[in-house]
Amino acid sequence: MYSDSARRVGLLGGTFDPVHMGHLILAETARDTLRLDLVYFVPAASPPHKQGQIVASADDRLAMLNLALSDNSHFCISHIDLNRSGPHFTSDMVRLVRQELGQDVELWFLMGLDSLIDFPNWHEPDAIRSVARLAAATRPGYEIDFGPLEAVLPGIVHEVTLLPMPGVSIASNNLRRRIQYGSSIRYLVPETVRQYMREHQVY
Repeated sequence: MYSDSARRVGLLGGTFDPVHMGHLILAETARDTLRLDLVYFVPAASPPHKQGQIVASADDRLAMLNLALSDNSHFCISHIDLNRSGPHFTSDMVRLVRQELGQDVELWFLMGLDSLIDFPNWHEPDAIRSVARLAAATRPGYEIDFGPLEAVLPGIVHEVTLLPMPGVSIASNNLRRRIQYGSSIRYLVPETVRQYMREHQVY
């Protein structure tokens, strides 16, 4: 499932419901800044914190992700979360990826700054820190105060690499709302993804 030649790998997890330009910009910013060989997008099956919130089926989310990544040879999809039984915690996913990649690969877990702020509330954040380095992309409207993070997760201030991401703020839930209201989402998602949503009436 994973490339044997990649030595620096990024993991970007999410529901991707739908995948949008913000996801792609984050992944490309991380690839360029961290000099990653590959970035694996890891679509979540059913994350506990989003029970009842996922709208599109796993098949549709995976199809849209394949379309979105088709023109970038540095982007791949990992099915590791979709192919396993729940509960689907990120900490378990990262550990499983580490086991498959081996210890020689430099593994980076990628997230947005909003996720980093909430990181202490995640299931087993220390387990993620123990097997992967952390990188967080800056996001308009969010500022990080490492004080509360450091109080709960000592040493994290020295472990996180901040990625200077272009000022683009797109959220999947807002896209779904725009679609339901009949508003345009052109240029917010790849055109192939927009066409897929229209043809398959995903939302």
